[in-house]
Amino acid sequence: MNRPLPPEPGLRDLAPEHALRRLELTVTRRLDGLLQGDHLGLLPGPGSEPAEGREYVAGDDVRAMDWNLTARMTAPHVRDRVADRELETWVLVDATASMDFGTGRLEKRDLAVFAVAAVGFLTERTGNRLGAQIVRDDGTRRVPARTGRPHLLGLLGTLLSAPRTPPGRGGPDGRDGGASLGKAATLMHRTGGRRRGLAVVVSDFLEPVESWERPLRLLGARHQLLAVEVVDPRELTLPDVGMLTLVDPETGRRREVPTAGRRLRERYAEAAARQREEIAAGLRRAGAARLRLRTDGDWVRDLVQHVLARRRLAAAPVPPPSGGAA
Repeated sequence: MNRPLPPEPGLRDLAPEHALRRLELTVTRRLDGLLQGDHLGLLPGPGSEPAEGREYVAGDDVRAMDWNLTARMTAPHVRDRVADRELETWVLVDATASMDFGTGRLEKRDLAVFAVAAVGFLTERTGNRLGAQIVRDDGTRRVPARTGRPHLLGLLGTLLSAPRTPPGRGGPDGRDGGASLGKAATLMHRTGGRRRGLAVVVSDFLEPVESWERPLRLLGARHQLLAVEVVDPRELTLPDVGMLTLVDPETGRRREVPTAGRRLRERYAEAAARQREEIAAGLRRAGAARLRLRTDGDWVRDLVQHVLARRRLAAAPVPPPSGGAA
């Protein structure tokens, strides 16, 4: 029987330097050695430098065809790529009011900081550049891509010290300053590096799917795209706690909900499941690899399982086509 995990330390209750040190120790101790060697960020993938050519085999990407070599050898050939040692990583972090919520071991915004720390510390070691777009209700802040531990610690310190948005300050749609996940992804696509890299989007994705799906798809056309979906258990199910006062953090609207009714709790769970299915479908259409982290779960374990699964998928041989019709 699994025992409940103890609460995570309250990073925001610590002095900034102590909070950053605890973040670094948590990531480096529990994930050390997981992603060492030649790789393209957290997700396995091809690099940008050409390597040796070889004969084409069924399942190879036709976009890797080397037509000059094919002409010389009179047989189809492809050219492999050397995995990049240096990578430019961009993280898009949702810091809007909906992230100031949590009924598990963490608030969603704290879990987002842990996710960014994991990406940063694991990619910083080999001299990779890290940049960020931080989306708040009052606008979007851009952190230019740079290398080095001081830069990473500065970014994490910015995320940890970001003030909370008072309920109702986001305007009727929760976006007083016009900031949104979709707009920030569009900005990252326009201003991010031209070289292929890794783009990580950390959000609860509660904005309408149509507002962010296309911008993420454009972002994923240039970079490997990882969507970190941050979820709290109370967003999925409603507990039986009698009369419950719900406050929308984006708009400040309050509503009294009688949670004792079984049918109401069932309808809530069904609506939440449909919403998450729509989010998952939108991320698939955008071409993003999806990693779900829960505030009541072990985020390190979930991250490790995701990365190892992606590695196994990348290393699996492509089965030859069947003998049926093409």
